[in-house]
Amino acid sequence: MDIKDVIRRRHSVRSFSEKKLSTNLIYELIEYANLAPSAGNLQAREFIVVDDPDIKKRLSVAASDQDFIVEAPVNIVVCAHLERIAAYGIRGKELYCLQDSAAAVEHILLLAIDHGLGACWVGAFNENKVSKILNLPSYVKPVAIIPIGYSRDKIETTNRIDTKDLIHHNKW
Repeated sequence: MDIKDVIRRRHSVRSFSEKKLSTNLIYELIEYANLAPSAGNLQAREFIVVDDPDIKKRLSVAASDQDFIVEAPVNIVVCAHLERIAAYGIRGKELYCLQDSAAAVEHILLLAIDHGLGACWVGAFNENKVSKILNLPSYVKPVAIIPIGYSRDKIETTNRIDTKDLIHHNKW
């Protein structure tokens, strides 16, 4: 599939069928996620694959009861690895590892489309609760929960702000 077509087809999916995903497919998504750019090529990110129904339910509660987290056959929690980015000091821990994680999230979302899957970038969650649920060490920070699966509903296009209204040359 053409990359432009993949980008145009990417939408947030919040309704999933019960069809399971293969472990190989999930690992492929993560393999390509890790090819995303990263500061100093330190790859300051980690990926937690969640398919356990109880853990998915607890993640859903930590994410303001977003039930589609439970409905998706798999969730990938993308985390920033704060120690791996320590060479860049505070800016690395407060920004670069988040950028690295966000780039990885986008790769997952785009590759999911290429495989006919739906996904959603969930950033609205209680970070402390998610860390406890996943038993994360203090130097690993959850950045996004990505429910992934086959969409149950027809995907509707969403409106976008006209690009010309977003572009500024040299100054605001």
